[in-house]
Amino acid sequence: MQDEKVFIKELLNPKTQNTAFQKLLRDYQKPLYNHIRNIVLNHDDADDVLQNTFVKVFQYLKDFKGDSKLFSWMYRIATNEAITFINQKAKKNNTTSEAMQTKIVDNLKADSYFDGNEIQLKLQKAIALLPEKQQLVFKMKYFEEIKYEEMSKILGTSVGALKASYHHAVKKIEDFMNAN
Repeated sequence: MQDEKVFIKELLNPKTQNTAFQKLLRDYQKPLYNHIRNIVLNHDDADDVLQNTFVKVFQYLKDFKGDSKLFSWMYRIATNEAITFINQKAKKNNTTSEAMQTKIVDNLKADSYFDGNEIQLKLQKAIALLPEKQQLVFKMKYFEEIKYEEMSKILGTSVGALKASYHHAVKKIEDFMNAN
């Protein structure tokens, strides 16, 4: 992407805003959708969360300080929106976010956008049993291949803590896969 500072100025300038925002959507819509989908699992929910993410990006862009890459900042917003979405859905259904994740995984078979097999379904069940932070770290590393340094900026956690979370997640998933 072109110089980020210039691009952000274009996003904030009313004269160039529409064109710049179209470029932002074109460049980031798919990776952000995939990231959100890995968290919320359901296609329609991912679309809703993606829309909310871009609304927040547009709404708060003027406050973006440039301390991180635009990509990292947007991923942080997408991650927070996805987690908030799951927590709100759980609250509406009078359950925990962990129980909601398990229910979502159980409904994956009926999701016409899910093209996974039994092993992938079993993997999703194992992931749903992990604590929230381990789920996030595992999904970002395993499915999206995000490097620990980038993940550290997105999640605001040290690389060491992320590596430990990933290691624990992998161990729990292996135990689940071998036991069931």
